[in-house]
Amino acid sequence: MTGSELRSKFIDFFKERGHQIIPSAPLIPENDPTTLFTSSGMQPLVPYLLGENHPLGTRLVDSQKAFRAQDIEEVGDNRHTTFFEMLGNWSLGDYFKKEQLTWFFEFLTEILGLPPEKLYVTVFEGNTSVPKDTESITIWKDLFAKTGIKAEENGRIFLYPAEKNWWSRSGEPEYMPPGEPGGPDSEVFFEFTDVKHDPSFGEKCHPNCDCGRFLEIGNSVFMQYQKQADGSLKVLPKKNVDFGGGLERLLAAVSNDPDIFNTDLFKQAVNKLEQLSGKSYQDKAYQKAMRIVADHIKASVFMLNEGIFPSNKQQGYLLRRLIRRSVVKMHELGNMAARDMGKEIYRTVGEIYKDVYLDPGSSEFSKSETVLLEEISKFEKNLSQGTKLLEKHEVIDAKIAFDMLQTFGFPWELTVEMAKERGQEVDMLRFKKEFTRHQELSRTAAKGMFKGGLQNESEMTTKLHTATHLLQQSLRELLGNEVRQKGSNISAERLRFDFSYEGKLDNGLLKQVEEIVNRKIKEKLPVSMEVKDFVQAVSEGALTVPGANYPDKVKVYSIGTFSKEVCGGPHIDSTKDLGKFKIIKEEGVSSGVRRIYAVLEDDK
Repeated sequence: MTGSELRSKFIDFFKERGHQIIPSAPLIPENDPTTLFTSSGMQPLVPYLLGENHPLGTRLVDSQKAFRAQDIEEVGDNRHTTFFEMLGNWSLGDYFKKEQLTWFFEFLTEILGLPPEKLYVTVFEGNTSVPKDTESITIWKDLFAKTGIKAEENGRIFLYPAEKNWWSRSGEPEYMPPGEPGGPDSEVFFEFTDVKHDPSFGEKCHPNCDCGRFLEIGNSVFMQYQKQADGSLKVLPKKNVDFGGGLERLLAAVSNDPDIFNTDLFKQAVNKLEQLSGKSYQDKAYQKAMRIVADHIKASVFMLNEGIFPSNKQQGYLLRRLIRRSVVKMHELGNMAARDMGKEIYRTVGEIYKDVYLDPGSSEFSKSETVLLEEISKFEKNLSQGTKLLEKHEVIDAKIAFDMLQTFGFPWELTVEMAKERGQEVDMLRFKKEFTRHQELSRTAAKGMFKGGLQNESEMTTKLHTATHLLQQSLRELLGNEVRQKGSNISAERLRFDFSYEGKLDNGLLKQVEEIVNRKIKEKLPVSMEVKDFVQAVSEGALTVPGANYPDKVKVYSIGTFSKEVCGGPHIDSTKDLGKFKIIKEEGVSSGVRRIYAVLEDDK
């Protein structure tokens, strides 16, 4: 079974059960400064999980592009990736545990044909705040019983604490910020019976063992609670279901092969690496390097094609880190320049996803390829010099790592990883002390940037979101209709708006933009919202983000008769509450794309 076939089967299965299809949201959350990337299907749906009505109703299904930065160091084994697709279905105050667990079990066993005897499940064991999930245990027992399997607790149904069976974007209840929704979950694992348990991971194997015998393939989260300012958990007025299942992992289970890099979503890239390097993927000496290159270049392709460019901060830093780590691994594979190898893998990824997310024939895809190759070339020049310096030292400490960063652009963790792989001693005590100090400085600098809470629907971010609409329309009035949104990021302190335009905006033009926005603020224009068919909204002049996917029904926000955009919100009720709009910075991002940073000040 191919990835495309499995994706379609999942969506069709839930569509037949009354679910409406929603498109994948962008990798960068439009209005959530609390996180750099969309890392789960629920992120774009937070307002609806908290009670807002969704334009398409109470049953939804999708396949969401996702990126998890915390998994970078894990990539190289047979199951971890940074970029992945998360199949998801949601009930917004509609059905709950009974329907969800029954349908997913049916999808796994009847649609995908997975043997029920190879399936194991986990549930929340309970704590002082939330009781044991006995309802899910009863449902699972009944489902397995219908297949002739007697499922017992800690036999086929395993109980775990919040560390393993509680889900929120921030983790366990004590780490959830005020406003964050979360709840107990029930995970399903597939057992690869041909994989022998590795006792180094514990005496006995179990679903959450990391030896590779078990693979998590789906997680049904029962969103029942919301964290309060006093630290307590409040039951939400509507009980929601948030399901997520990794497409790549489900494919591995269907193939009964624990290596996700053997699925068609990676196999073409791995085969190309074998061809280019003259090395075999089955050779353990090169397997890890091939996995890292295949994953990191794939993630880079998607980031670049969503307008992220290599830089030294935020999303751009993660992209640069991925590219540089892949360059190191391409050199390990040898046989050709990393630039040439990167180009071939970039194009291979385009072919894998050309009918779903990417358009290899577009000018944007070609421009992104150029950015990738330029970044590879720059780092490739530094790599050999940096490696030579590294080899001069027997022991690598924090000072050397810092010098490698400043002089050659080696991320801290890359220096440690290269040193260890070369058998060099790393003074981890000194390194960790210095690295911890570096992290604290970074946290302090970024503290204001990422405060604000979940989905950050604070008063200021809501105002800034509304101001962004005014900004785009003001740019269009001044510069022409070629101006279209290319990206947006809003924090509690400022807005960042990327837009298409050839040429620089001088101070005079920026001043005129400010004047138009502030004039509209003073006009006290009403802000209204209507739910419309997407085609109708566009025909009536509502602006969209070029290249973005939209559902059949969308929210259309109008600011008087000045601005009309398809947008998920949130917005204030009138421009009179915005204050004074001020542009603080304008810069180029890439060819034909400019970026404006702006703030709102008290109008005194």
